[in-house]
Amino acid sequence: MNEGTELSLTIAQIVQRLKGSHLHSQIERQAKECLHQPEIKLGSLKEDVRSFLRTSGWERRLQNAVYRELHVQLPPSHPTPPPEHLKEPLAYMRKAQASWEKRVLKSLNSMSTELGVPLARMRPAVEQKELTNKWNEMGTDEPVADLSRFRPVYAPKDFLEVLISLRNSNHDSSEEVSIRSHWGLIQVPLNVRDIPQLRRGFSELNLNTGQLGIDDHAHIHPDLFENEYVQIGKKVVEEQDSAAAQQYSRRGCPTGLRADLWALILNATNQPQDVMYYEQLKAGVIQHDLLVDNLIYKDVKLTASNDDYYFVFEDFLYQILLSFSRDTAVLEHFKYNSATPPKSYIEGKIGVEECAVVYPPNGVIPFHGFSMYVAPLCYLYNEPSKLYSVFREMYIRYFFRLHSISSSASGIVSLCLQFERLLQSHLPQLFYHLRQIEAQPLRIAFKWMVRAFSGYLSTDQLLLLWDRILGYDSLEMVAVLAAAVFAFRAENLMEVTSLASAEAVLADLSTLKVMPLIQIFLFATAI
Repeated sequence: MNEGTELSLTIAQIVQRLKGSHLHSQIERQAKECLHQPEIKLGSLKEDVRSFLRTSGWERRLQNAVYRELHVQLPPSHPTPPPEHLKEPLAYMRKAQASWEKRVLKSLNSMSTELGVPLARMRPAVEQKELTNKWNEMGTDEPVADLSRFRPVYAPKDFLEVLISLRNSNHDSSEEVSIRSHWGLIQVPLNVRDIPQLRRGFSELNLNTGQLGIDDHAHIHPDLFENEYVQIGKKVVEEQDSAAAQQYSRRGCPTGLRADLWALILNATNQPQDVMYYEQLKAGVIQHDLLVDNLIYKDVKLTASNDDYYFVFEDFLYQILLSFSRDTAVLEHFKYNSATPPKSYIEGKIGVEECAVVYPPNGVIPFHGFSMYVAPLCYLYNEPSKLYSVFREMYIRYFFRLHSISSSASGIVSLCLQFERLLQSHLPQLFYHLRQIEAQPLRIAFKWMVRAFSGYLSTDQLLLLWDRILGYDSLEMVAVLAAAVFAFRAENLMEVTSLASAEAVLADLSTLKVMPLIQIFLFATAI
């Protein structure tokens, strides 16, 4: 398909998607209202209306909406690709994802049967009233159900075993020229970027460019970089331009501007209709009790509640995650997610297609550690509706890729392979040593990557990492940082003799400084 056809197809798709949006009706209303203004002349009607929309800020809002669509929608590689190819082009990946989904759903259904807990039930009026009253302090009360009976549907290590077993039946690994491909645990042929390519892709992170996370430290005078950089950030926020905010974020966001910049990049608005939508989700939580609610309670108790940085946000986490599980708008992202929303059958009519419903309503079954995707955002947003819209955008752009099997460059399979290749290429002795003592690096690093390091780094450092994920619209930085951590601790790791001692060396990452590690690994490593 030539470039012109592809472009016109993309434009047509975006126009189609925006036509039914709230923004479209707002712009239409504004255009009609401006016709009563004296400066709008009949002879130059089209130009005058356009000019009005430009000066009143509506054109910029439309640009931001288009920019968002370009980021969440896959570019068409063929005029009419089959839907499953838009989700995932490789058949063996689709098959592995489908098999994993069956396993997860079976685990959820068997838990429901064993415990005698229905997947969903209407709350009695008394319980609804009680939940409404304690909505802002859910962390103080234990849920009605006994949480000790519930177990996470799966943990990251279960998912890792599935990724390790992935094979492409069309690929004969004996054809591989390099013996290194057999060192690692991931044995699928995917194209991942090496250091020279990463240097070109992440050029703004080079050693000669000022970075937040390095050049804003106490021993460097703020006049040399920080003050001017913050002024530019304020101008970007003032202009309300998503593309400019994304470019700016590549060198880090100042603490006072980060919340506004991230919301701008993600085009996550907090208009009255967004607040109303969040309130509707909240009403859904109050009316119905879902089995997955207990998994959310359990996960928050096991992770964020025990974390020194995040335990104070326990109430927020329940509010956001319970509302998220009811949000059917999340289903939209399954068009480009290799996963398919799980279905259950109402009234016990298993196998009857008319009785099949998506469960949970958003199509996402939470796993152990899921709440850590939300926890860091609680530092940026104290208004639940705003926090919710930013988290949902972060999830449907990035986080879903960390727990679904796909060939995407930002997907967890590619990130694992990239991590292993970076280590094999630049620290072969370390990789070989850890492999020999049965301490495969990926077994240690996987838990960091599947959570995008949330819960492992100190919050200020984690937010600096997520600045770059948003800035480059890529999760590759997660694999680079994981490799950089091993490089930083390489000397100690060369001394270890078991997996347990290797894990002990890498147990505490809370003192690490993210940007110096990434810079040194990418730009000061001999190739």
